[in-house]
Order: sequence, then structure tokens, then C-alpha cells
Amino acid sequence: MDALDIARWQFGITTVYHFFFVPVTIGLSFLVAGLQTAWWRTKKEKYLKLTKFFGKLFLINFAMGVATGIVQEFQFGMNWSDYSRFVGDIFGAPLAIEGLLAFFLESTFLGLWIFGWDRLKPGVHLATIWIAAVGTLLSAYFILAANSFMQHPVGYTFNAAKNRAELTDFGAVLTNKVALVTFPHTIASCFMVGGAFVAGIAMWHLVRHPARDAEAFLTALRLGGATLIIAGLATVVTGDSQGKVMTEVQPMKMAAAEGLYETKQPAPFSLLTIGTLDGSKSVYKLEVPRLLSYLGTGSVNGQVKGINALQSEYEQKYGPGDYSPNIPITYWTFRAMITVGFLAMAGGAWMLWSTRRQRMPTSKWMLRTALALPLLPLVGMSFGWIFTEMGRQPWAVFGLMPTAAGVSPGTTAAEVLTSLIGFTALYGVLAVVEVKLLLKYIQAGLPEVDTTVPSDDSDAPLAFAY
Repeated sequence: MDALDIARWQFGITTVYHFFFVPVTIGLSFLVAGLQTAWWRTKKEKYLKLTKFFGKLFLINFAMGVATGIVQEFQFGMNWSDYSRFVGDIFGAPLAIEGLLAFFLESTFLGLWIFGWDRLKPGVHLATIWIAAVGTLLSAYFILAANSFMQHPVGYTFNAAKNRAELTDFGAVLTNKVALVTFPHTIASCFMVGGAFVAGIAMWHLVRHPARDAEAFLTALRLGGATLIIAGLATVVTGDSQGKVMTEVQPMKMAAAEGLYETKQPAPFSLLTIGTLDGSKSVYKLEVPRLLSYLGTGSVNGQVKGINALQSEYEQKYGPGDYSPNIPITYWTFRAMITVGFLAMAGGAWMLWSTRRQRMPTSKWMLRTALALPLLPLVGMSFGWIFTEMGRQPWAVFGLMPTAAGVSPGTTAAEVLTSLIGFTALYGVLAVVEVKLLLKYIQAGLPEVDTTVPSDDSDAPLAFAY
């Protein structure tokens, strides 16, 4: 493989790895804030215990996400300098705001939340976790706005003399139609992850240790399961809107998601296709009539352009070349994303049903579901991001810059391979640390808490709440 291929592998590996922590952080931050709000309003000990229990898991995940996220931005200068030079004027703006505003907002108020349990008044302390949670949303939006420019470039002008895109309308970048539909879809998915995380851990405790804090964990399970199902329905609705915008601005991605080579009106959606490895021919298809037309256009009679027609259109517009992405990867990651998401919702519904009327679960299958549930929506989101980025290929910025043109010209394959091996090994070690820490505190169960109201003694030393 050349430097381009290895650089793509490195960016893909580090991005997917870092993304494991992002939805847990976003979803769990709001659930922890909700639990603390319940304690603030009711003063019931179980809510305080759950707040500190899941708050500790949230902090472990947040710290690991920060450590792995730093690598992402360094790669733009290390392996993708030509890309950075071409779109840095635009791409850098939302990333800078994310770092200077959103990240500092969440980290600052998260610090106040960590050290403020015995220093701040309960209402003020509660506000800090809510502000930190809102900061995670702002951070997500600015990053998605930057990514959306790669999917659908707006708010720029091309400077031919400098061979670079230059920002002309930052408002257009922030209100990119792709960002406006991607943000709610992504956040809904993050709440699925957070809900599954809470429900799965609570169910594990109820099955393994039914006599220990059963009431509190039943409450957590109901909260997590309800969040998972409601967020799952929101993910379906927002995903439908996103599919229609995707068909409008990136018709090749939609055609590749279906493996649709010939333009059809109406177009069916295949649940299963058996064909050649390159996806160019199908031997067997299980299809739902007219569904792709609805997903792409909003009408069951809508026309969806095929790969062959779009390839000819792009050759006339952009010149010779292959403008279709990897069809098998695009096709199957799209379906894997949907399938895993529905499995997670089914798992959450089964947990709620099994614990109705305060029933205690005892099935070994329920224990296995509890172990798998936190991973299902997380894996589904990862498939979704692979689909989003692989489906854009061969473009780094759709219609403006091919991926092959963005790699650093002076970087050798050996250099990129060395950093790839190094990062992969480091991330492997961090994964072991993360999992061990999470398992340690999950198995420890709910902590003992002091429910007395904190004093206003300004001379009291700062103390870490955990």
C-alpha cells in the first residue's frame, strides 16, 4: 500500500476508536444530569447514589475521549497537509470554535461539578452538570458542521490563484442543510447509546446481585430503557430526513447504499442482496417495493438515479475517473447500522417488559442481553460513520477535492505506517485501561453517600467527590 492508503487506514482507525467515547459522553452527561435533578427535587438517596455511580463512569469515559480526540486534529497536519491547505480557511473555523468555546465550556463546568459537591449550593452545583452537558451538544454541532462541509460544501469561494477554498459566509457553513439534519440524527443516536449503557449495567446488577440496591437499579433500568426506545424512534425519524437530504446533495451515496446501478422509478429497497464481491451484479435480492423511492425522495413513486447514470454525469462534470465508492462496504454498513439499531431497541423493550410491575429478572438470556446492549447502538453508530465517510469517496470534499489530492506530499508510506502501528498499539493499551476501570467501578456497585446539605464554609478545602 502507498502513503494514501495507509493514511486513510490510520485516520479511519483513530476516528472510529475516538468515536466510541463521544456518544457515551453526550448521552450519559444528560442522563447523569437528569438523575441529579431527580435527587435535587426529591432528596431520595437512590438518585444521589445513581448520580455518583454513573457520574464516575461518565468521567472515566470523558477523560479517555479527550486523550484520543487530540490525535484527530494532529493528523490533518501530519498526513493530510494538502487537504488542510485547501480547506483550512473553512474547516478550521468551526473546529477552532469547538475547541475555544464548546470544549472549554464543558471541561470548565465539569471541573466545577467534580470538585463542587461540598463547595457549591445544590442548585448551583446541579447547574454545572447541565451546562457541561449542553457544552457536549455545542461541541458536537461545530464538529458536524465542519464535517458537513466535506459532504456538501457551502459558504465558500474558490481562489484559483492560490488553489484553495476561502470562507465567504460562515453562517452558511453553520446552517448547512446537511448539518441541520445530521445533528439531530447523531444526537438521538447518542441518547440511544447513553440509554443502553445505563439500562445494560442496571440489568446486569439486577440479575447478578438482586438483593443489592434493587430499587435504585430498577429505576436506572426504566430510565435507560425508556431513553433507548424514545431516542431510537427519534433516530428513525431524523434518519429519514437525513436520507432525503443525502439523496439531494450526494445521490451517488444513496445509489451505492442500495447497490442501484440503473436508474429506477419507483425504486425498491433490498433487505438482502447476494452478488459479486464488487457489487456490480446481484444473484438474489429480497426487496421491499418502492421503499428506496420513499427514503430518497419522500414519494413512493420518486426516481432514484443509478450508479451508471451518475458516473456518466460526473465524468462530464469533473473529468475521467471512477466516482463510485466501495459498493459492498457502503451497502452493508448502511444495513448493519439499521439492523443493530433496531436490535438495541428490541433489547431495551424486552428489559422494560421483563421488569414491569417491579418484577425481578432472573433469566440467563437477560444477563447476556445486558452484556450486549451497551455495545449495540455504539456499534450501530460506528457503522453509520463508516457509511457516511466511505460513501463520500472518492472525494475528501464532495465535488471539490479528491481524497487522493489531500494527502501530505512529503510523507512516505514507511512514516505513516510507523505512526499507524504506534497509535494502534497505544490505543490498544488505552482500551485495556478503559475497560478495566469501567468494569472495576461497575462491579463495585452503588457508592455510599452523604445526603446532608453542604455548608457554605468558604474555607473548606477543595476535594474530589470520588
